[in-house]
Amino acid sequence: MSFTLAIVGRPNVGKSTLFNRLVGKRLALVDDQPGVTRDLREGDARLGDLRFTVIDTAGLEDVTDDSLQGRMRRLTERAVDMADICLFMIDARTGVTPTDEMFADILRKRSAHVLLAANKAEGSAADAGVIEAFSLGLGEPIRLSAEHGEGLNDLYSQLMPIADEMAEQADQDTPETDVDIDEDDEDGELPDTPVPTREKPLQVAVVGRPNAGKSTLINKILGEDRLLTGPEAGITRDAISLQIDWEGTPMRIFDTAGMRKKAKVQEKLEKLSVSDGLRAVKFAEVVVVLLDAEIPFEQQDLRIADLAEREGRAVVVAVNKWDVEPEKQQKLRDLKESFERLLPQLRGAPLVTVSAKTGRGLDRLHDAILRAYDVWNRRVTTAQLNRWLMGMLEQHPPPAPQGKRIKLRYMTQVKTRPPGFVVMCSHPDKMPESYSRYLVNGLREDFDMPGSPIRLTLRGQGDKNPYKSKKKASPSRLRKHLKGKAGPHG
Repeated sequence: MSFTLAIVGRPNVGKSTLFNRLVGKRLALVDDQPGVTRDLREGDARLGDLRFTVIDTAGLEDVTDDSLQGRMRRLTERAVDMADICLFMIDARTGVTPTDEMFADILRKRSAHVLLAANKAEGSAADAGVIEAFSLGLGEPIRLSAEHGEGLNDLYSQLMPIADEMAEQADQDTPETDVDIDEDDEDGELPDTPVPTREKPLQVAVVGRPNAGKSTLINKILGEDRLLTGPEAGITRDAISLQIDWEGTPMRIFDTAGMRKKAKVQEKLEKLSVSDGLRAVKFAEVVVVLLDAEIPFEQQDLRIADLAEREGRAVVVAVNKWDVEPEKQQKLRDLKESFERLLPQLRGAPLVTVSAKTGRGLDRLHDAILRAYDVWNRRVTTAQLNRWLMGMLEQHPPPAPQGKRIKLRYMTQVKTRPPGFVVMCSHPDKMPESYSRYLVNGLREDFDMPGSPIRLTLRGQGDKNPYKSKKKASPSRLRKHLKGKAGPHG
């Protein structure tokens, strides 16, 4: 039986540090300044033989309005309602604050299982804070040092009995699912066979400039407000991954921080956020580049799309805020023209218009993601490739530098994800870039691979023919051979 543990507490008490330790990876951004975490981040945690889901939350603050802090608090309260167990964390060096006391009262009412942890408890300086924690009325505090990994055995011993109790309850509540089928009963109906699905979820990263609407779009896909949104630019700080089933397709969607021009990124925290987003692009299979319909294809949009292509990811371009666009037809024509002109390396990639606010166009986005993924995995046989190569050479022969024509002998596909091809030829170093582009564009068009990055490598063979293994026998050698083989009458 698995369970969900939400880590809550004031800003900067060490929630993300403990989250990273439980999942065994540096998934959450950690910094000395308070308020780094803003969204809910989930991870698969391990503690001894316990396996559970852990949720990292934004710091609780005494704010209830519609400000950024107020929206962060509502999101954290939602995580408390979702979780089976709530781990309330305080800073043992600071001691119990009035805010801690207020939130302890709220947690007692909202959560059935609340554990208390006094973090940063290494050394004698924290003794007073640990003793003070008893006053919160949440039982004996677990003395923790998330940074140094101390106190995890105590956390395990408090989680274990709750996990056992929940497993026992789950066994009692499980409905009977085994059904006896009478083989002789011709009218009886067999139970539905489950539809096979992908073994692993499709990895999709949503990237773009700040305030393009990435978090709003993902919330709309999920059908619930899981990610913090608002009019302020740069709300999302680290790459949050969410596993969903979108119209029958298992996906893991990464929401990333908005990427600004390098010169404008000064703060250490924003640099961490951007690098976290770049890492999400490297792990993704399909990258959705989200543009703002009012100001599409700005320099930074082009850089982000180019980055995804250079990383070899399948790319889908989505134009958001389409619901407020007055001249839709003309705007769409302009967008397609700009896309062809500014991003020739992604020629033919899906371009879809969406409204993250209303949900219009999400079905088209879903189909475009699957289409891009399918092209990214496309494989072409060697026989097809070599027939195609002969046609391309007849149509447009390669150049002849210094009067010696470059010979393209044969071609094969060596990888997918993205499609990669090798052409064996003479003088590969003298092949102009324009001819390589001619071949790549031909592959794209003739084998239906629009928009996918294509890797073409030219490899030299000198003047050797790969199918020629023996030397041709000279006439004199042939006569000697025949003479030796001749019979007495020969």
